[in-house]
Amino acid sequence: SLVSTAITCFTRGLDLRKETEDVLCPANCPLWQFYVFGDGVYASLSSVCGAAIHRGVITNAGGAVRVQTLPGQENYPAVNANGIQSQVLTRWASSFSVTRTKDTELEAVGRSVSTARPSTGKRPKKPLDKKAGNKDCKADIAFLIDGSYNIGQRRFNLQKNFVGKVAVMLGIGTEGPHVGVVQASEHPKIEFYLKNFTAAKEVLFAIKELGFRGGNSNTGKALKHTAQKFFSLENGARKGIPKIIVVFLDGWPSDDIEEAGIVAREFGVNVFIVSVAKPTTEELGMVQDIGFVDKAVCRNNGFFSYQMPTWFGTTKYVKPLVQKLCSHEQMLCSKTCYNSVNIGFLIDGSSSVGDSNFRLVLEFISNVAKAFEISDIGSKIAAVQFTYDQRTEFSFTDYTTKEKVLSAIRNIRYMSGGTATGDAISFTTRNVFGPMKDGPNKNFLVVLTDGQSYDDVRGPAAAAQKAGITVFSVGVAWAPLDDLKDMASAPRESHTFFTREFTGLEQMVPDIIRGICKDFLDSKQ
Repeated sequence: SLVSTAITCFTRGLDLRKETEDVLCPANCPLWQFYVFGDGVYASLSSVCGAAIHRGVITNAGGAVRVQTLPGQENYPAVNANGIQSQVLTRWASSFSVTRTKDTELEAVGRSVSTARPSTGKRPKKPLDKKAGNKDCKADIAFLIDGSYNIGQRRFNLQKNFVGKVAVMLGIGTEGPHVGVVQASEHPKIEFYLKNFTAAKEVLFAIKELGFRGGNSNTGKALKHTAQKFFSLENGARKGIPKIIVVFLDGWPSDDIEEAGIVAREFGVNVFIVSVAKPTTEELGMVQDIGFVDKAVCRNNGFFSYQMPTWFGTTKYVKPLVQKLCSHEQMLCSKTCYNSVNIGFLIDGSSSVGDSNFRLVLEFISNVAKAFEISDIGSKIAAVQFTYDQRTEFSFTDYTTKEKVLSAIRNIRYMSGGTATGDAISFTTRNVFGPMKDGPNKNFLVVLTDGQSYDDVRGPAAAAQKAGITVFSVGVAWAPLDDLKDMASAPRESHTFFTREFTGLEQMVPDIIRGICKDFLDSKQ
């Protein structure tokens, strides 16, 4: 096609929906803010325009790029090219490649866009409102510093200097990042909370004043304590903003850190570990668990661990750490609509649907499910098929990976029969959502039907909503609009969808995903 989609500097590969897509990168993207993982084949977390500049497909004047979706892989390498340093990633679920577009027409569009903002050669500096802070880096951060005999007084002071520099560079302010400090030693001590200071100067002063405690480096105990106690609303944590703990570790922990990592993930906290002076070969015998970093961080994909050889000359390590802490979209452990929902699909298997249309319905369900981070602690998917009868195809706890869920959807066999939608809603509320009702995730039901129900839908749908389930109704062909509206949650307009043809389902996928995310965010406000 000759139509290319205009994207922003920060659009990632995983934000694009098509296998192959022509996109248009803007001019003058700030190179230093790009996140790129890999070389040639990029993890889908990467910025598309960043990858295109890194690969040499375009310059920073912007232009047209063809993006090809590829399967995930292991070991994306770090390579410095064209002013961008890509980063290492151990593994990721999907990738993409970038090439020049063939279409001359696109190139013309690309040029006209790129000349729209003449480059002055300087990066336009955003005036930073001192009080508000860096609004592009909204995060609630606990620095968990090492106060054990392991580190000693002198290195403890160097650690304080480094944390101070990080705090200043973050751009602390009322609408930017907020920080607090916890000291890990024999017993953890919360030195100051998020709510105590909202200006960098105050934070810097508070860090300078911290006294060295000594004792064992019970990092696990301190991490668990911080995850459970530090981020409460009364201590200044803000709703809907990523929670981060940056653990500074000199050497290795003297207690078990794995359980603390699990607790932090359950609380929706992103754990980073900055390890300094890794144990030497001789010292490894003293370390309880050699893989302690991988077990404590939010995900062991390379992003959440950071190493410095010593506490001396650490200035050059400040900026890369700050960039990590400010890249929201990679805070995979935050509670977001993508990792904190249960979505049940109620599928009409009546004879009017027919086999080939039934496949299109399954494809629609797969495409919605694909957008979510499915795991034992993340989002969950279930499916029920109905005629006059109901059949649970799989429940929320049957599959805890995206691959298995998608494979289970593909294997659903078409039933064929009558249409009793009301009964099916009651069945699903009771048997599929019932066991999940006290869980942490928000519950959604997507009802797909192509015709008139033989029974009442209004009562069962009201009961489902009363049980805390948000209902989206998706009608095709002969499904009466009144039934669809009677089933949908309020506001009904935004929870009711209709298409004449089954082929029209595909276009609804982004709207359903957006609807689920909007409801999720509204419920958190």
